[in-house]
Amino acid sequence: MQASSFGFKTRPPECLGRKMGVIDYLDTILAPLSLFLMVGYHAYLWHCFKNKPSQITEGIAALKRKTWFVQLKEGDNRTGMLAVQSLRNAQMTTILTAATAIIINLALAALTNNNYKASHLLSGSAFFGSQSGKLYVLKFGSASLFLLVSFLCSSMGLAFLIDANFLINAASREFSPSPTYTQTVFERGFMLALMGNRVLCITFPLLAWMFGPVPVALSSVALVWVLHGLDFPGKSICSEMYT
Repeated sequence: MQASSFGFKTRPPECLGRKMGVIDYLDTILAPLSLFLMVGYHAYLWHCFKNKPSQITEGIAALKRKTWFVQLKEGDNRTGMLAVQSLRNAQMTTILTAATAIIINLALAALTNNNYKASHLLSGSAFFGSQSGKLYVLKFGSASLFLLVSFLCSSMGLAFLIDANFLINAASREFSPSPTYTQTVFERGFMLALMGNRVLCITFPLLAWMFGPVPVALSSVALVWVLHGLDFPGKSICSEMYT
């Protein structure tokens, strides 16, 4: 510690440089590690979906949808109306995801300027990380990019689900589409809707990155823990599927 001309003690330049190094170290390590954790978990989930679909929730739902689709094609017009009503819930969920993503993105764009002006209030602490201009743009840009991807996937999923409604009900008319093509459109709509939902979930830890690298690390671990409990139901549900 050094004494200033007014009698106050100031920190030496070595301590300030060491503190800035710790702040930069946390941002460059925790933030990419958190993103790698979330992306790696979903890569493992996709591997399980392709190889062991009966062990995860989405795989079980996909198997049930295939069975339901086969029974649907063998039914009458009442079954087609039931399909439209059943797909309505999936469409409403997809619309909610797309609307949430675009609203958060618009709010994020509106708050960018004010948050950038107030970023100096969070500087100087290793918990809040670096508040430099370039890194601040990276934080907002990454969150905005993921929100736009979520909106795009949800919109495309909604379009496929609407097409699946028309194709299912066109089976008894003059134009009878191929069952394989109809099922492909059907499954593609659910898959894109799921992708939009999961990308939106990944966006929330990126939004926490604006408050520092420690919140993004904690929120990403909490997100993976919650999603793991939802995606891997355990042996009880898997055994009920075959009983």
